Amino acid sequence: MQTIIIVTGTPCTGKTTIAKKIASLLKFKYIDVNRLIKTNKIHDKYDKKSDSLIVDIKKLNRILETLIKKSKQNLIIDSHLSHYLPNKIINLCIVTKCDIKILKKRLKKRKYNEEKIRENLDSEILDICLNEAIENNHNIIIMDTSRKINYKELIKNIH
Repeated sequence: MQTIIIVTGTPCTGKTTIAKKIASLLKFKYIDVNRLIKTNKIHDKYDKKSDSLIVDIKKLNRILETLIKKSKQNLIIDSHLSHYLPNKIINLCIVTKCDIKILKKRLKKRKYNEEKIRENLDSEILDICLNEAIENNHNIIIMDTSRKINYKELIKNIH
């Protein structure tokens, strides 16, 4: 039976690092949703103010659902938008969280503008991704990436 794990969280909280590591350890196929968005032009427009693409979530979900159905492999889906997928096709949702001071340093290192930094810090403070994952009734594990990750323990919790 196919296993689908999504990794979501505010940008710069460690989603990609965790998703790639889990994919490697479990021999799952890694799906980079940002690449999928750009390749399939799933964005409606570009917001200069926040330096972000505006993504059509319904279109993204249709593409991801089709990709999941066509794939026979176990998948790790990496995106701060992945928690919008319906819970009936997702086995586990890992939500990455990070200390605000560490997150701010990571966002600055990526050269995000001040507005985008503020927006992402607010999102983390308000637990937007976690709350939306809860609203979508996902089976959730929360990972604090401010601390060293015990991948053996995480893998045990996944099984």
